[in-house]
Amino acid sequence: MKNPILVTESFSSGRDTYFFDFRLDVHNRKYLTMACCQLQDDQTYKRASLRFWERDFELVIQSFSSLFHHAAYADRQRGLFDEPLAAKGIKSWPPEFRPREKLAEQGRTAMADAELLAMLIGSGTPNETAVDLAEQILLSVDHDLKRLFELCRFRGMGMAKSSTIIAAMELSARLVAAQSTKVWMKKVL
Repeated sequence: MKNPILVTESFSSGRDTYFFDFRLDVHNRKYLTMACCQLQDDQTYKRASLRFWERDFELVIQSFSSLFHHAAYADRQRGLFDEPLAAKGIKSWPPEFRPREKLAEQGRTAMADAELLAMLIGSGTPNETAVDLAEQILLSVDHDLKRLFELCRFRGMGMAKSSTIIAAMELSARLVAAQSTKVWMKKVL
């Protein structure tokens, strides 16, 4: 059998049926197919599908996680599939989810890396918030903060924003070094 299905899940909603198939290709590589079959008025089916290879599964899962995370940020009082909000950007978020307000109310330990980085970035682009941009940057470096030296390659990250982040990282490194020196000096003396 060509490209056998190893595991499958499906569900229906109205005239649509969705299939999630975990398959094996002719070269024994695993992949996931996500398909939607829509029943048309003439009783035929229209089918659309996406294919994700095993090497990309982690990225796909992270992307879905980020998507739902941002949808939840949009407005905690609304359902995920309600009509979109008219306002865009962080200012449209409830105050308790905005990075600056969250920092003031809950403290620095309650902040995600992306939220802290977003505060240094300051603003996003017309199509994404500073938090979106920060999450995109962190995903690109596998959340390894030491790899943030390539910041300028991201849309919305010019020399000024990149320099701010690099300066903050350097100040943090110097603070840690100074703390270590003080501890070492106390032990020696």
